Amino acid sequence: MTARERLIVGLDLPTVKEAETIVHTLGDDVLYYKIGYQLAFAGGLEFAKELAQSGKKIFLDMKLLDIDNTIASGVENIAKMGMSMLTLHAYPKAMRAAVKAAEGSGLTLLGVTVLTSMDNDDLVEAGYLGDARSLVLKRAAQARESGMGGIVCSAEESTAVREILGPDMAVVTPGIRPTGADAGDQKRVVTPYDAIKAGSSHLVVARPIVRASEPKAAARAILDEMLRASYPANQ
Repeated sequence: MTARERLIVGLDLPTVKEAETIVHTLGDDVLYYKIGYQLAFAGGLEFAKELAQSGKKIFLDMKLLDIDNTIASGVENIAKMGMSMLTLHAYPKAMRAAVKAAEGSGLTLLGVTVLTSMDNDDLVEAGYLGDARSLVLKRAAQARESGMGGIVCSAEESTAVREILGPDMAVVTPGIRPTGADAGDQKRVVTPYDAIKAGSSHLVVARPIVRASEPKAAARAILDEMLRASYPANQ
């Protein structure tokens, strides 16, 4: 894959109008966009379909979790929308239901392991006995066994996860921050260079691009950093 196929810009914006402006500004430099709760509940689902019809790839970040029938019905309709990626929480029953519903659609299903805004203390508070890394690796193995297309995890776990998943499954990494950038509400952040080196297949970058004074320049800088990681100068 090229860097352009691996960078996913998160449209974490309050209105479709603002999202349209960013997409127009970034132009052909960006192929992939993530749409999550904030924009989805402000008209973003129709916008997602429009972007897909225009040739963009859409990562719909809905983090689904429900009873099997509801998961299956939702996945079937999302596949019909022309989405490229969809997240659900990496619970084995939910993943198996989603995989069956997505058969033949081309939709890549991603299991969300542990949110990058959570650390070990947050997991203890939520009632989990293990640490974040152990839970991520367990869910990665369950995602592989369930037939998922990939997982979402911090780049801190990408190398270990890649060993579990093999070379073909997607490892999508949020919490990406260029060197020197503010971490915001993320607790486990990594630079684009280090994430690619660790084995991440796709990087999700939102605020460092969409809130930058010059979004196009910010996106190009991240793409360049990804390229340096993929093709070191000494090769």
